[in-house]
Amino acid sequence: MFDGIADRYDLLNHLLSAGIDRRWRKRAIDSLALTGSERLLDLCTGTGDVAIAARRGARGARRAIGVDFAVAMLAVGRDKIRRAGLADSITLVRGDATQVPIADGSIDAATIAFGIRNVENTAAAARELRRVLRPGGRFAILEFAIPTIPIVRAVYLAYFAHVLPRIGRVVSRHNRAYAYLPESVGAFATPDEFVTILRQAGFREIRATPLTLGIVFLYTGNA
Repeated sequence: MFDGIADRYDLLNHLLSAGIDRRWRKRAIDSLALTGSERLLDLCTGTGDVAIAARRGARGARRAIGVDFAVAMLAVGRDKIRRAGLADSITLVRGDATQVPIADGSIDAATIAFGIRNVENTAAAARELRRVLRPGGRFAILEFAIPTIPIVRAVYLAYFAHVLPRIGRVVSRHNRAYAYLPESVGAFATPDEFVTILRQAGFREIRATPLTLGIVFLYTGNA
């Protein structure tokens, strides 16, 4: 499914979020307080937007590694990385989020942006993230949530049920992908449940911060 929408994925992210997705990613990267020396893992990297953003800037990560299961998404990402002149410092690898092909304790910082809900075994992915992070290493995870403010919840669910799938279907030319999005958000753990999963994986000082009226949460913490 993700391979089928790879060439329109970035456009739809920006279109369906009205461009707010860029701010969400920046907030996640800023929370890591990078110094310019880090080796960063972007798990479920997709087309590599977070890996690219984390490398840029005076205090960007020294090196970024993106891991994803979708071949076509990685191909789009590699093209973006070449055009950005970052091919020497960003590597994209095909891999499973529950069996990350990276050595124990070899990563300084880690990110996942809107990909953890697509991993069948969320707890296994959280344990893998903890395994590859060095002691004291930080993580930042962005994921959609169902808002709790009644009027925001009603508008959000209506948009997810009726507007987003139609726009997604027309632009992506894929009948299933953007019906899957609201279904996957509804099926994913609540913020409290996900914090528990992260805690059980061994993370400390976990915070769940609602963004944009609670339609997205930023989860942060330390290994």
